[in-house]
Amino acid sequence: MRLVYLGTPDVAVPPLEALVDAGHDVELVVTGPDRRRGRGAATSPSAVKSAAQARGIAVTHTLAHAAEHGAELGVVVAYGRIIPSSVLDVLPMVNLHFSLLPRWRGAAPVERAILAGDARTGVCVMDVAEGLDEGGVYDRVEVPIGSDVSADELREALVSIGSRLLVERLGEGLGTPVPQAGEPTYAHKLSIEDRRLDWTRTADELHRIVRVGDAHTAFRGERFKIHAAAVMRDGSAGAAPGTLHGAAIAAGDGALVPSEVQPAGGTRMSWASFANGARPLDGERFGDTVDVDG
Repeated sequence: MRLVYLGTPDVAVPPLEALVDAGHDVELVVTGPDRRRGRGAATSPSAVKSAAQARGIAVTHTLAHAAEHGAELGVVVAYGRIIPSSVLDVLPMVNLHFSLLPRWRGAAPVERAILAGDARTGVCVMDVAEGLDEGGVYDRVEVPIGSDVSADELREALVSIGSRLLVERLGEGLGTPVPQAGEPTYAHKLSIEDRRLDWTRTADELHRIVRVGDAHTAFRGERFKIHAAAVMRDGSAGAAPGTLHGAAIAAGDGALVPSEVQPAGGTRMSWASFANGARPLDGERFGDTVDVDG
């Protein structure tokens, strides 16, 4: 099948490669513009642009070009923009979306599913409509969300499953999309505040924030990240939220036991390494007010 592919970040690379490997003719890739992606002044291409160029596929940053190549179908994976009707009227498109629609339409479906404590999520191959993830669904696969799985791990699994599903559907024929049923929820992009550890919340809620990534609090007046932790549901009973007791930080219910942390100005390290250097004291508090912008 002659395709145009629209995608930008790392998660959109495996589906592109799976389509090419399955024998589809990807005539053009539409992706986001080159951007500064580090601390330097130089710009660099998106992950999808780099992958396309490595395979000799033409690349553009102009969405309107998608409708100019005579392709049979457009495939959208994490492109980052809503496709206007002026393009869809010329080129029908499908989207690979990492949730069980209509739950978690939008930019951060994996993170929002974890934060909400969902037991399951999944991946959908859907028709692209002009609205935000509103099209009918051609096929879907449900995936359980493990109690300790991180957002990165879950996303990797969904990308792998979704890439196979996309190839299967295009190979066997899309069929007729089924309209989404039920009340939609929206997966807004996470803010810094969404990732802040409020120690009055339960240990399970705090653990979900850690699993999403870039969870932050404060220690001795400076920013402090927790990258991995375990839940202690019956520990630190009666302790003030945010206070340290042994290797556990008391929450509103239970406690969080960090295993990998990152103090201000430092690198990721084990809790044991941090404790050996910082010598935190029992009763010392995490979560004092600190500017954590950036």
